[in-house]
Amino acid sequence: MALTGRAALLAALGSLPVGIWDPSWTGILAVNAPLLAACACDFTLAAPVRQLRLTRSGDTSARLGETADVTLTITNPSRRLLRAHLRDAWPPSSWEPGTETAASRHRVTIPPGERRRITTRLRPTRRGDRQADRVTIRSYGPLGLFSRQSTHKVPWTVRVLPPFTSRKHLPSKLARLRELDGRTSVLTRGEGTEFDSLREYVPGDDTRSIDWRATARQSTVAVRTWRPERDRHILLVLDTGRTSAGRVGDAPRLDASMDAALLLAALASRAGDRVDLLAYDRRVRALVQGRTAGDVLPSLVNAMATLEPELIETDARGLTAMALRTAPRHSLIVLLTTLDAAPIEEGLLPVLSQLTQRHTVLLASVADPHIARMATARGNTDAVYEAAAAAQAQNERHRTADQLRRHGVTVVDATPDDLAPALADAYLALKTAGRL
Repeated sequence: MALTGRAALLAALGSLPVGIWDPSWTGILAVNAPLLAACACDFTLAAPVRQLRLTRSGDTSARLGETADVTLTITNPSRRLLRAHLRDAWPPSSWEPGTETAASRHRVTIPPGERRRITTRLRPTRRGDRQADRVTIRSYGPLGLFSRQSTHKVPWTVRVLPPFTSRKHLPSKLARLRELDGRTSVLTRGEGTEFDSLREYVPGDDTRSIDWRATARQSTVAVRTWRPERDRHILLVLDTGRTSAGRVGDAPRLDASMDAALLLAALASRAGDRVDLLAYDRRVRALVQGRTAGDVLPSLVNAMATLEPELIETDARGLTAMALRTAPRHSLIVLLTTLDAAPIEEGLLPVLSQLTQRHTVLLASVADPHIARMATARGNTDAVYEAAAAAQAQNERHRTADQLRRHGVTVVDATPDDLAPALADAYLALKTAGRL
Protein backbone atom coordinates (compact mmCIF):
# COMPACT_ATOMS: atom_id res chain seq x y z
CA MET A 1 0.00 0.00 0.00
CA ALA A 2 1.14 3.55 -0.65
CA LEU A 3 -0.04 7.15 -0.69
CA THR A 4 -0.27 8.69 -4.14
CA GLY A 5 1.07 12.03 -5.25
CA ARG A 6 -2.50 13.37 -5.26
CA ALA A 7 -2.88 12.71 -1.52
CA ALA A 8 0.43 14.41 -0.77
CA LEU A 9 -0.56 17.44 -2.86
CA LEU A 10 -3.92 17.76 -1.06
CA ALA A 11 -2.20 17.52 2.32
CA ALA A 12 0.26 20.26 1.35
CA LEU A 13 -2.46 22.55 -0.01
CA GLY A 14 -4.60 22.04 3.09
CA SER A 15 -1.73 22.73 5.49
CA LEU A 16 -0.67 25.93 3.71
CA PRO A 17 -3.51 28.22 4.94
CA VAL A 18 -3.28 26.72 8.44
CA GLY A 19 0.41 27.58 8.56
CA ILE A 20 -0.30 31.15 7.45
CA TRP A 21 -3.31 32.09 9.57
CA ASP A 22 -3.40 29.74 12.57
CA PRO A 23 -0.30 27.54 12.84
CA SER A 24 -1.17 24.85 15.38
CA TRP A 25 -1.46 21.12 15.69
CA THR A 26 -5.21 21.49 16.00
CA GLY A 27 -5.44 23.24 12.65
CA ILE A 28 -3.21 20.68 10.93
CA LEU A 29 -5.28 17.85 12.42
CA ALA A 30 -8.51 19.54 11.31
CA VAL A 31 -7.24 19.62 7.72
CA ASN A 32 -5.59 16.20 7.56
CA ALA A 33 -8.16 14.15 9.51
CA PRO A 34 -10.74 14.30 6.68
CA LEU A 35 -7.94 13.53 4.21
CA LEU A 36 -6.92 10.46 6.22
CA ALA A 37 -10.54 9.33 6.31
CA ALA A 38 -10.78 9.77 2.55
CA CYS A 39 -7.56 7.78 2.08
CA ALA A 40 -8.90 4.97 4.29
CA CYS A 41 -12.12 4.90 2.28
CA ASP A 42 -10.18 4.95 -0.95
CA PHE A 43 -7.99 2.06 0.20
CA THR A 44 -11.06 0.04 1.14
CA LEU A 45 -12.66 0.57 -2.26
CA ALA A 46 -9.48 -0.27 -4.21
CA ALA A 47 -9.59 -3.76 -5.74
CA PRO A 48 -7.27 -6.25 -4.00
CA VAL A 49 -4.25 -7.18 -6.11
CA ARG A 50 -3.07 -10.39 -4.45
CA GLN A 51 -6.18 -12.23 -5.63
CA LEU A 52 -5.64 -11.39 -9.29
CA ARG A 53 -4.97 -14.31 -11.60
CA LEU A 54 -2.40 -13.76 -14.34
CA THR A 55 -1.46 -15.98 -17.28
CA ARG A 56 0.73 -15.47 -20.34
CA SER A 57 0.51 -16.42 -24.00
CA GLY A 58 2.03 -15.27 -27.26
CA ASP A 59 5.34 -15.57 -29.07
CA THR A 60 8.00 -17.91 -27.75
CA SER A 61 10.69 -17.02 -30.28
CA ALA A 62 11.74 -14.18 -32.54
CA ARG A 63 14.70 -13.36 -34.73
CA LEU A 64 17.11 -10.73 -33.54
CA GLY A 65 15.88 -7.33 -34.72
CA GLU A 66 12.25 -8.45 -35.00
CA THR A 67 9.43 -7.97 -32.49
CA ALA A 68 7.77 -10.52 -30.19
CA ASP A 69 4.31 -9.96 -28.70
CA VAL A 70 3.64 -11.47 -25.27
CA THR A 71 0.05 -11.29 -24.03
CA LEU A 72 -0.74 -11.04 -20.31
CA THR A 73 -4.28 -12.06 -19.30
CA ILE A 74 -5.48 -10.54 -16.01
CA THR A 75 -8.59 -11.88 -14.27
CA ASN A 76 -10.27 -9.84 -11.53
CA PRO A 77 -12.13 -12.29 -9.24
CA SER A 78 -13.07 -9.62 -6.65
CA ARG A 79 -16.30 -7.62 -6.40
CA ARG A 80 -14.59 -4.28 -6.93
CA LEU A 81 -13.60 -2.44 -10.05
CA LEU A 82 -9.87 -2.70 -10.70
CA ARG A 83 -8.18 0.56 -11.69
CA ALA A 84 -4.49 -0.21 -11.93
CA HIS A 85 -1.10 0.68 -13.33
CA LEU A 86 0.93 -2.36 -14.36
CA ARG A 87 4.61 -2.90 -15.07
CA ASP A 88 5.56 -6.00 -17.04
CA ALA A 89 9.29 -6.31 -16.30
CA TRP A 90 11.76 -7.98 -18.67
CA PRO A 91 15.58 -7.86 -18.94
CA PRO A 92 16.92 -4.54 -20.32
CA SER A 93 18.08 -6.19 -23.56
CA SER A 94 14.45 -7.02 -24.38
CA TRP A 95 13.95 -3.51 -25.76
CA GLU A 96 15.91 -0.93 -27.66
CA PRO A 97 17.53 1.64 -25.34
CA GLY A 98 15.11 4.33 -24.22
CA THR A 99 11.90 2.45 -25.10
CA GLU A 100 11.53 0.26 -22.00
CA THR A 101 9.31 2.63 -19.98
CA ALA A 102 6.71 3.08 -22.72
CA ALA A 103 6.70 -0.60 -23.69
CA SER A 104 6.51 -2.20 -20.25
CA ARG A 105 3.95 0.01 -18.47
CA HIS A 106 0.21 -0.29 -18.99
CA ARG A 107 -3.04 1.04 -17.53
CA VAL A 108 -5.91 -1.40 -17.04
CA THR A 109 -9.51 -1.15 -15.88
CA ILE A 110 -11.22 -4.47 -15.19
CA PRO A 111 -14.81 -4.77 -13.92
CA PRO A 112 -15.58 -7.35 -11.21
CA GLY A 113 -15.43 -10.94 -12.41
CA GLU A 114 -14.02 -10.03 -15.83
CA ARG A 115 -10.63 -10.24 -17.48
CA ARG A 116 -8.55 -8.18 -19.84
CA ARG A 117 -5.57 -8.85 -22.08
CA ILE A 118 -2.63 -6.54 -22.50
CA THR A 119 0.22 -7.03 -24.95
CA THR A 120 3.86 -6.25 -24.25
CA ARG A 121 5.85 -5.84 -27.44
CA LEU A 122 9.49 -6.88 -27.11
CA ARG A 123 12.26 -5.93 -29.53
CA PRO A 124 15.34 -7.79 -28.24
CA THR A 125 18.82 -6.45 -28.92
CA ARG A 126 20.72 -9.64 -28.04
CA ARG A 127 20.43 -13.33 -28.85
CA GLY A 128 19.49 -15.90 -26.23
CA ASP A 129 16.62 -16.62 -23.87
CA ARG A 130 14.76 -13.64 -22.42
CA GLN A 131 12.82 -14.61 -19.31
CA ALA A 132 10.00 -12.53 -17.91
CA ASP A 133 10.60 -10.85 -14.57
CA ARG A 134 7.88 -9.97 -12.07
CA VAL A 135 4.61 -8.23 -12.92
CA THR A 136 3.97 -5.33 -10.53
CA ILE A 137 0.37 -4.11 -10.20
CA ARG A 138 -0.72 -0.99 -8.32
CA SER A 139 -4.50 -0.77 -7.72
CA TYR A 140 -6.11 2.64 -7.03
CA GLY A 141 -9.33 3.61 -5.34
CA PRO A 142 -11.95 5.85 -7.00
CA LEU A 143 -10.40 9.02 -5.48
CA GLY A 144 -6.84 8.13 -6.47
CA LEU A 145 -5.50 8.90 -2.99
CA PHE A 146 -4.33 5.49 -1.84
CA SER A 147 -3.19 2.35 -3.63
CA ARG A 148 -2.57 -1.33 -3.08
CA GLN A 149 0.50 -2.89 -4.66
CA SER A 150 1.66 -6.44 -5.23
CA THR A 151 4.01 -8.39 -7.50
CA HIS A 152 3.30 -11.63 -9.31
CA LYS A 153 5.62 -14.14 -10.92
CA VAL A 154 4.26 -15.13 -14.32
CA PRO A 155 6.99 -17.20 -16.05
CA TRP A 156 7.53 -16.89 -19.80
CA THR A 157 10.56 -17.26 -22.05
CA VAL A 158 11.19 -15.76 -25.47
CA ARG A 159 14.11 -17.24 -27.38
CA VAL A 160 15.88 -14.69 -29.56
CA LEU A 161 17.26 -16.43 -32.65
CA PRO A 162 20.13 -15.37 -34.91
CA PRO A 163 18.93 -12.93 -37.57
CA PHE A 164 20.27 -14.90 -40.60
CA THR A 165 20.90 -11.73 -42.59
CA SER A 166 22.80 -13.67 -45.26
CA ARG A 167 19.56 -15.32 -46.39
CA LYS A 168 19.43 -12.71 -49.18
CA HIS A 169 22.38 -14.49 -50.86
CA LEU A 170 20.62 -17.87 -50.95
CA PRO A 171 18.74 -17.48 -54.28
CA SER A 172 21.92 -16.68 -56.24
CA LYS A 173 23.82 -19.57 -54.62
CA LEU A 174 20.94 -21.96 -55.35
CA ALA A 175 20.99 -20.86 -58.99
CA ARG A 176 24.68 -21.73 -59.15
CA LEU A 177 23.94 -25.04 -57.46
CA ARG A 178 21.28 -25.86 -60.07
CA GLU A 179 23.89 -25.27 -62.76
CA LEU A 180 26.23 -27.71 -61.05
CA ASP A 181 23.40 -30.14 -60.51
CA GLY A 182 22.71 -30.42 -64.24
CA ARG A 183 19.33 -28.74 -64.16
CA THR A 184 20.51 -26.23 -66.77
CA SER A 185 22.63 -26.61 -69.88
CA VAL A 186 25.84 -26.03 -67.91
CA LEU A 187 27.18 -29.41 -66.82
CA THR A 188 30.48 -30.13 -65.13
CA ARG A 189 32.63 -33.19 -64.77
CA GLY A 190 35.18 -33.68 -62.04
CA GLU A 191 36.85 -36.38 -60.06
CA GLY A 192 34.41 -38.19 -57.79
CA THR A 193 31.22 -36.83 -59.44
CA GLU A 194 28.15 -39.00 -59.99
CA PHE A 195 26.82 -40.15 -63.36
CA ASP A 196 23.57 -38.39 -64.24
CA SER A 197 22.37 -39.23 -67.76
CA LEU A 198 23.26 -39.63 -71.44
CA ARG A 199 22.77 -37.07 -74.16
CA GLU A 200 23.77 -36.53 -77.76
CA TYR A 201 27.32 -35.35 -78.44
CA VAL A 202 27.75 -31.73 -79.54
CA PRO A 203 30.98 -30.14 -80.79
CA GLY A 204 33.09 -28.95 -77.89
CA ASP A 205 32.21 -31.80 -75.50
CA ASP A 206 35.07 -33.57 -73.79
CA THR A 207 35.74 -36.74 -75.80
CA ARG A 208 36.56 -38.55 -72.57
CA SER A 209 32.85 -38.30 -71.69
CA ILE A 210 31.78 -40.34 -74.74
CA ASP A 211 29.99 -43.55 -73.76
CA TRP A 212 31.12 -45.98 -76.49
CA ARG A 213 28.76 -48.77 -75.48
CA ALA A 214 25.75 -46.49 -75.70
CA THR A 215 27.07 -45.07 -78.97
CA ALA A 216 27.29 -48.60 -80.43
CA ARG A 217 23.61 -49.21 -79.62
CA GLN A 218 22.37 -46.11 -81.43
CA SER A 219 23.08 -44.06 -84.52
CA THR A 220 24.43 -40.98 -82.73
CA VAL A 221 27.39 -40.42 -80.44
CA ALA A 222 26.30 -40.41 -76.77
CA VAL A 223 28.14 -38.61 -73.96
CA ARG A 224 27.76 -38.93 -70.22
CA THR A 225 26.64 -35.97 -68.09
CA TRP A 226 27.62 -35.68 -64.47
CA ARG A 227 26.36 -34.00 -61.36
CA PRO A 228 27.96 -33.24 -58.02
CA GLU A 229 27.82 -36.04 -55.52
CA ARG A 230 24.99 -36.03 -53.01
CA ASP A 231 24.53 -37.24 -49.47
CA ARG A 232 27.93 -35.97 -48.34
CA HIS A 233 28.54 -35.14 -44.71
CA ILE A 234 29.36 -31.57 -43.65
CA LEU A 235 30.39 -30.75 -40.09
CA LEU A 236 30.20 -27.09 -39.10
CA VAL A 237 32.57 -26.43 -36.19
CA LEU A 238 32.03 -23.14 -34.33
CA ASP A 239 34.92 -21.98 -32.18
CA THR A 240 33.30 -20.31 -29.15
CA GLY A 241 36.56 -19.48 -27.37
CA ARG A 242 37.94 -16.06 -26.49
CA THR A 243 38.82 -15.07 -30.06
CA SER A 244 35.16 -15.33 -31.04
CA ALA A 245 34.32 -12.62 -28.49
CA GLY A 246 36.26 -9.93 -30.36
CA ARG A 247 33.86 -7.34 -31.71
CA VAL A 248 33.91 -6.39 -35.37
CA GLY A 249 31.61 -3.43 -35.80
CA ASP A 250 28.60 -3.79 -33.51
CA ALA A 251 28.69 -7.57 -33.06
CA PRO A 252 31.14 -10.24 -31.90
CA ARG A 253 32.91 -12.42 -34.44
CA LEU A 254 30.82 -15.37 -33.32
CA ASP A 255 27.66 -13.78 -34.75
CA ALA A 256 29.23 -13.37 -38.19
CA SER A 257 30.45 -16.98 -38.07
CA MET A 258 26.98 -18.23 -37.19
CA ASP A 259 25.42 -16.25 -40.04
CA ALA A 260 27.88 -17.79 -42.50
CA ALA A 261 27.24 -21.26 -41.08
CA LEU A 262 23.48 -20.85 -41.55
CA LEU A 263 23.84 -19.87 -45.21
CA LEU A 264 26.13 -22.81 -45.87
CA ALA A 265 23.76 -25.18 -44.05
CA ALA A 266 20.78 -23.95 -46.08
CA LEU A 267 22.71 -24.36 -49.32
CA ALA A 268 24.16 -27.77 -48.47
CA SER A 269 20.82 -29.18 -47.36
CA ARG A 270 19.31 -28.11 -50.70
CA ALA A 271 22.22 -29.88 -52.40
CA GLY A 272 21.30 -33.14 -50.69
CA ASP A 273 24.17 -33.12 -48.19
CA ARG A 274 23.87 -33.91 -44.49
CA VAL A 275 24.81 -31.07 -42.15
CA ASP A 276 25.81 -31.32 -38.47
CA LEU A 277 26.93 -28.63 -36.03
CA LEU A 278 29.53 -28.67 -33.27
CA ALA A 279 30.18 -25.65 -31.03
CA TYR A 280 33.26 -26.09 -28.86
CA ASP A 281 35.86 -24.27 -26.75
CA ARG A 282 36.94 -26.50 -23.86
CA ARG A 283 33.74 -28.48 -23.87
CA VAL A 284 30.81 -29.03 -26.18
CA ARG A 285 28.51 -26.00 -26.14
CA ALA A 286 26.10 -27.26 -28.81
CA LEU A 287 25.78 -30.41 -30.91
CA VAL A 288 23.24 -30.98 -33.67
CA GLN A 289 23.33 -34.31 -35.49
CA GLY A 290 21.16 -36.47 -37.71
CA ARG A 291 18.59 -33.87 -38.77
CA THR A 292 16.65 -34.19 -42.00
CA ALA A 293 16.99 -31.60 -44.74
CA GLY A 294 13.76 -29.87 -43.72
CA ASP A 295 14.64 -29.79 -40.04
CA VAL A 296 18.34 -28.98 -40.11
CA LEU A 297 18.05 -25.19 -40.43
CA PRO A 298 15.51 -24.71 -37.58
CA SER A 299 17.61 -27.01 -35.39
CA LEU A 300 20.79 -25.05 -36.09
CA VAL A 301 19.11 -21.71 -35.46
CA ASN A 302 17.66 -22.95 -32.18
CA ALA A 303 21.01 -24.36 -31.03
CA MET A 304 22.90 -21.18 -31.95
CA ALA A 305 20.45 -18.86 -30.19
CA THR A 306 21.93 -19.40 -26.72
CA LEU A 307 25.59 -19.57 -27.73
CA GLU A 308 27.84 -16.90 -26.26
CA PRO A 309 31.63 -16.49 -26.56
CA GLU A 310 33.56 -17.88 -23.61
CA LEU A 311 36.59 -15.91 -22.40
CA ILE A 312 38.85 -18.95 -22.36
CA GLU A 313 41.43 -20.36 -24.75
CA THR A 314 40.02 -22.97 -27.11
CA ASP A 315 41.39 -26.48 -26.60
CA ALA A 316 42.44 -27.37 -30.16
CA ARG A 317 43.22 -31.01 -29.28
CA GLY A 318 39.84 -31.47 -27.66
CA LEU A 319 38.11 -29.77 -30.59
CA THR A 320 39.91 -32.03 -33.07
CA ALA A 321 39.11 -35.18 -31.09
CA MET A 322 35.45 -34.22 -30.84
CA ALA A 323 35.26 -33.40 -34.55
CA LEU A 324 36.73 -36.81 -35.41
CA ARG A 325 34.19 -38.56 -33.18
CA THR A 326 31.34 -36.56 -34.73
CA ALA A 327 32.55 -37.23 -38.29
CA PRO A 328 33.98 -40.80 -38.35
CA ARG A 329 33.87 -41.01 -42.16
CA HIS A 330 35.18 -38.72 -44.88
CA SER A 331 33.47 -35.34 -44.50
CA LEU A 332 33.85 -31.67 -45.19
CA ILE A 333 34.83 -30.06 -41.88
CA VAL A 334 34.23 -26.30 -41.83
CA LEU A 335 36.17 -24.61 -39.03
CA LEU A 336 34.76 -21.18 -38.20
CA THR A 337 37.58 -19.79 -36.11
CA THR A 338 40.31 -17.15 -36.10
CA LEU A 339 43.28 -16.59 -38.36
CA ASP A 340 45.34 -15.02 -35.59
CA ALA A 341 48.86 -16.42 -35.63
CA ALA A 342 49.19 -17.55 -32.00
CA PRO A 343 46.01 -19.68 -31.71
CA ILE A 344 46.66 -21.29 -35.11
CA GLU A 345 50.39 -21.97 -34.76
CA GLU A 346 50.30 -23.11 -31.13
CA GLY A 347 46.89 -24.74 -31.09
CA LEU A 348 45.55 -25.92 -34.44
CA LEU A 349 48.61 -26.62 -36.61
CA PRO A 350 50.10 -29.36 -34.36
CA VAL A 351 46.88 -31.40 -34.62
CA LEU A 352 45.69 -30.33 -38.08
CA SER A 353 47.09 -33.40 -39.81
CA GLN A 354 44.63 -35.58 -37.88
CA LEU A 355 41.82 -33.80 -39.69
CA THR A 356 43.35 -33.40 -43.15
CA GLN A 357 44.33 -37.07 -43.40
CA ARG A 358 40.73 -38.19 -43.18
CA HIS A 359 38.66 -35.16 -44.16
CA THR A 360 38.47 -32.15 -46.43
CA VAL A 361 39.02 -29.10 -44.23
CA LEU A 362 37.78 -25.58 -44.91
CA LEU A 363 38.64 -22.77 -42.49
CA ALA A 364 36.60 -19.54 -42.45
CA SER A 365 37.64 -16.48 -40.47
CA VAL A 366 36.14 -13.04 -39.87
CA ALA A 367 38.39 -10.18 -40.97
CA ASP A 368 38.12 -6.72 -39.44
CA PRO A 369 37.28 -4.12 -42.15
CA HIS A 370 38.68 -1.38 -39.90
CA ILE A 371 42.17 -2.84 -40.35
CA ALA A 372 41.83 -2.58 -44.14
CA ARG A 373 40.81 1.07 -43.79
CA MET A 374 43.74 1.72 -41.45
CA ALA A 375 46.17 0.22 -43.95
CA THR A 376 45.24 2.85 -46.55
CA ALA A 377 45.29 5.81 -44.15
CA ARG A 378 47.74 8.62 -44.78
CA GLY A 379 48.00 12.32 -44.05
CA ASN A 380 49.72 12.63 -40.67
CA THR A 381 52.18 10.81 -38.46
CA ASP A 382 49.54 8.94 -36.47
CA ALA A 383 47.85 7.72 -39.64
CA VAL A 384 51.13 6.43 -41.06
CA TYR A 385 51.90 4.51 -37.86
CA GLU A 386 48.38 3.06 -37.88
CA ALA A 387 48.81 2.03 -41.52
CA ALA A 388 52.08 0.29 -40.69
CA ALA A 389 50.47 -1.60 -37.81
CA ALA A 390 47.51 -2.61 -40.00
CA ALA A 391 49.83 -3.80 -42.78
CA GLN A 392 51.77 -5.91 -40.27
CA ALA A 393 48.54 -7.46 -39.00
CA GLN A 394 47.43 -8.24 -42.55
CA ASN A 395 50.78 -9.82 -43.38
CA GLU A 396 50.52 -12.07 -40.32
CA ARG A 397 47.06 -13.22 -41.40
CA HIS A 398 48.29 -13.92 -44.94
CA ARG A 399 51.26 -15.87 -43.60
CA THR A 400 49.00 -17.92 -41.33
CA ALA A 401 46.61 -18.59 -44.22
CA ASP A 402 49.51 -19.75 -46.41
CA GLN A 403 50.62 -22.17 -43.69
CA LEU A 404 47.15 -23.66 -43.58
CA ARG A 405 46.97 -23.97 -47.37
CA ARG A 406 50.27 -25.87 -47.37
CA HIS A 407 48.54 -28.39 -45.12
CA GLY A 408 45.73 -28.79 -47.66
CA VAL A 409 43.21 -26.49 -45.96
CA THR A 410 40.96 -24.22 -48.00
CA VAL A 411 40.96 -20.78 -46.33
CA VAL A 412 38.25 -18.13 -46.52
CA ASP A 413 39.13 -14.79 -44.92
CA ALA A 414 36.47 -12.10 -45.37
CA THR A 415 34.71 -9.26 -43.58
CA PRO A 416 31.44 -9.96 -41.73
CA ASP A 417 29.30 -8.82 -44.67
CA ASP A 418 31.25 -10.91 -47.18
CA LEU A 419 32.04 -14.01 -45.13
CA ALA A 420 28.76 -15.87 -45.72
CA PRO A 421 28.71 -15.60 -49.54
CA ALA A 422 32.47 -16.27 -49.72
CA LEU A 423 32.06 -19.44 -47.67
CA ALA A 424 29.16 -20.58 -49.87
CA ASP A 425 31.29 -19.95 -52.97
CA ALA A 426 34.12 -22.03 -51.50
CA TYR A 427 31.67 -24.89 -50.87
CA LEU A 428 30.41 -24.72 -54.45
CA ALA A 429 33.97 -24.64 -55.76
CA LEU A 430 34.76 -27.83 -53.83
CA LYS A 431 31.68 -29.45 -55.33
CA THR A 432 32.69 -28.33 -58.79
CA ALA A 433 36.12 -29.87 -58.34
CA GLY A 434 34.62 -33.11 -57.04
CA ARG A 435 36.43 -32.85 -53.69
CA LEU A 436 33.33 -33.65 -51.61
